[in-house]
Amino acid sequence: MERTLTHSLIAVVISSFVAIRSYRRKSLDLSGALAGFLVMTIHFVAGYRFGAMLLVFFFTSSMLTKVGEDKKRRVDADFKEGGQRNWIQVLYNSGIAAVLSVLIGNLTGWEDKCLDSNDSVLITSLIGGIIGHYSCCNGDTWSSEIGVLSDDQPRLITTFKSVRRGTNGGVTKTGFLAALAAGSVIGLTFVLVGFLTTRCSNEMAMKQLLVIPLSAVAGLLGSIIDSLLGATLQFSGFCSVRNKVVGKPGPTVKRISGLNFLDNNAVNLVSILLTTLLTSFACVYIF
Repeated sequence: MERTLTHSLIAVVISSFVAIRSYRRKSLDLSGALAGFLVMTIHFVAGYRFGAMLLVFFFTSSMLTKVGEDKKRRVDADFKEGGQRNWIQVLYNSGIAAVLSVLIGNLTGWEDKCLDSNDSVLITSLIGGIIGHYSCCNGDTWSSEIGVLSDDQPRLITTFKSVRRGTNGGVTKTGFLAALAAGSVIGLTFVLVGFLTTRCSNEMAMKQLLVIPLSAVAGLLGSIIDSLLGATLQFSGFCSVRNKVVGKPGPTVKRISGLNFLDNNAVNLVSILLTTLLTSFACVYIF
């Protein structure tokens, strides 16, 4: 009981500090900061590894969003100074993982557990889901934020034809490499924090290292799924007035690709959900 209270207090302190800091630095608006505090607290109470993965995703994506802002401002029709996020974006990017964290906490008695299907297939699958979730989020963000700054010519993932920068579904080699690196960082975070907070047998502790290449693949897979959805179910067109690629049809907009069926948040949610499920199955098979 005392351990749980201490753990919860630490979670609240960390989450409060990060939410206030992010609001002051305009990484989050007020609604985003409040939502961020809630989901971050849930993650840290359920397990330090989950909170750490969320923080690594948030901090690295926030930093990369602010890199090359002048170039991104010229390309992105929905550019926001500092990449400020609201509560909707926070929940789209962490809501599924928050639900999984609550389920894991209830199953484990709010203690960190190893990935070990011999101990529990369900817990292993749920933990794997969170790993896949943040590998996808980080992979997609790094791929987009770094890819748009590269000198590579973007190509539509479905046809490989050259497209304008900012086109949904446009991919680059640099972007794919960034997605691999982003997933690896999530896996490395899980492993390093797990060594400090989780009790495993020596054999299972070493086997946790497989999370790093698995998360790298999940990061790339999430980016590919996101790009496929963006190229097919998300509208992209060139506005002759704004001289930018936009995400909605209009009288001055010439279509480039995609149906006007999903917006960016919906594309992110579907790609996260699919990557979460696939990584969950992979963890049960591997561990």
